[in-house]
Amino acid sequence: MADVVAGEEFGWGRRAERRLGVSAWAWLAGCVLLLPQVVCGEDWPQWRGPVRNGVTSEPSGWPKGWPPKRLWRRDVGKGCTSPVIVGGRLYVMGWSGRKGGGNPVGTDTLYCFDAASGKELWKQTYRCRYQGRVRTGDLRGYGGPSATPTFDKTTGRIYTLSVDGDLRCWNTKQNGRLLWAVNLYDKYKSPQRPFVGENRRDFGFTSSPLIRGELLILEVGAKDGTVMAFDKKTGARKWASAWKKPAGHTGGPALLTVEGKSCIANLALFELVIMRIDKGNEGRTVGTLPWKTDFACNVATPGVSGAKVVITSAYNHKQTSLIEVSLKGVRKVWTSRKYALVSSPLVHRDRIFLVGNALTCLDLATGKEKWSGPTLGHGSAMVTGDGKLIAFGNGKLVLAEAMSDKYRQLARVDKIVSGTCYPHVALADGIIACKDKEGRLVCFSVGGKTGGPKPRR
Repeated sequence: MADVVAGEEFGWGRRAERRLGVSAWAWLAGCVLLLPQVVCGEDWPQWRGPVRNGVTSEPSGWPKGWPPKRLWRRDVGKGCTSPVIVGGRLYVMGWSGRKGGGNPVGTDTLYCFDAASGKELWKQTYRCRYQGRVRTGDLRGYGGPSATPTFDKTTGRIYTLSVDGDLRCWNTKQNGRLLWAVNLYDKYKSPQRPFVGENRRDFGFTSSPLIRGELLILEVGAKDGTVMAFDKKTGARKWASAWKKPAGHTGGPALLTVEGKSCIANLALFELVIMRIDKGNEGRTVGTLPWKTDFACNVATPGVSGAKVVITSAYNHKQTSLIEVSLKGVRKVWTSRKYALVSSPLVHRDRIFLVGNALTCLDLATGKEKWSGPTLGHGSAMVTGDGKLIAFGNGKLVLAEAMSDKYRQLARVDKIVSGTCYPHVALADGIIACKDKEGRLVCFSVGGKTGGPKPRR
């Protein structure tokens, strides 16, 4: 209900204000208290949502919005990037071209759609390889961009990163006009990832840029820094991390605060690395924990709860671990035999949600299983502002109670897409966006309106 102003929908407004003799702000605040169902949507501007942790204040739309109304469907090109939704507009990337022979060059396209109708508002295209230039291993299993675009709400700019290292800044207020571009392979000579175990893999650049003030922070994996920060206005490098080992394949660094200091958790190729990013200590290593996954599959982005970090993977691990962080280093608290393969752990209050094979809930303090739900394969999950869990995987969309001590499913939609559901499900303004790695994008309304919510300006 982003376009509904409390009071005007019910024929109140200034008459009530004059009658009561209160200011408009006080009156509106009262309406919010009296009418909790009148809420504004929250944007989904980046990888894993508003604060990159899979948690949003946006309500799920239950019960009136379920089962959700299908709004539109598009094929946006191959790749594992997730959709982002800001101000009633949906942004998404994909690759198009012929895949046959060698490492083909086609085009990456950044699309901007009206989120409610699916109308294409603009698109920007540039030449790009299907896979990174130093690709190796599992060549039939992936291709196209993997890093989710990041939208800067303070400037209206959106940042994208291709699988071949094209870091670009676009102005969404000018139909996506390109403002600057730098290729990270050309500039920083990131080498091919080394052998880790079982077989060698290099899936190119996967890190979704993290905006922190005037900086973009992302994993580069170059010899002069695993992580780098760039001026978001110009693309000039501002600092490189003290840690200089190869990059992993996660969706990007996760923010955390350790003893009052801003830090990031980065799952690199050989280890979890905690780095400081506060002024004067940019890129300084706080602590590391060895974590090597066969096939170079350090893929799941770390989950964070305060100064605790959750990491998970399969293969030679098949486990999930809770790591406690201080400015003196890191300490493993517990390890569970429950795990996810590539899906990032979702941490909310006293529990962890994993989309491994089955949707699973663990106790944050102990790692013990609380419940197990349906099989969702390589999926994703979020917790909404009304305490619901939305999970997407194996072409299915599931709504459940997040804080129940038993699995309690409320609704389910089947056969949404047919491909692997690596891209993260997104929710904003009553619209749920689901996408698979083949580029099939499907949007639903859970806002209870026949046409979906109107764009916010």
